Amino acid sequence: MIELVTTRPDSPGAPALPLHDADWSADLISRAGYHFHVRPAAPADEAALAEFFTHVDKEDLRFRFLSAVQKVGHDQLKALVTVDHTRTENFLAIESGTGLVIATAMLAADETLTNAEVAVAIRSDFKRGGISWTLVEHVVRFARSKGIKTLESVESRDNYQAIKLEREMGWSASPCPGDSSLIVLRMTLEPKAA
Repeated sequence: MIELVTTRPDSPGAPALPLHDADWSADLISRAGYHFHVRPAAPADEAALAEFFTHVDKEDLRFRFLSAVQKVGHDQLKALVTVDHTRTENFLAIESGTGLVIATAMLAADETLTNAEVAVAIRSDFKRGGISWTLVEHVVRFARSKGIKTLESVESRDNYQAIKLEREMGWSASPCPGDSSLIVLRMTLEPKAA
């Protein structure tokens, strides 16, 4: 099993994380000291999410959707904002003060809430501030609270930054069955200590 290597809010000496149980909103600080708000997406966020994706470079769009997407269309946006908040959740990272969507992290679990896939995208002008790392940590806490045992991320082998980040966080890598251009990164979540 892979042990989560990030600091958890329930570990001794860790700062309390201001989570709101009903919706998993929180004010977060990245490792680089960047302050931002995270909250679940809602249908009213479709236009803001569409604007966000115009600031994600084409290569990152390809990595996020694993296809040559030029523009994120209405059907894709609708799927990202119409979630059940149990098996699927899409967290939006929002710049404090401006309300600008700067990143998104989608989680989609199987029917048994045992395994879930994670996909992250970040605005090109907000990279390298530790936001993705902090957002993934938030998703891990959410997944653990749901009892999810394994998180997976399917990445293009060309997506070196995402693969590096996930491996640094303790995810293991393995070939993607049936597609040698992809790699599957996996994290086994340890149950919360009693």
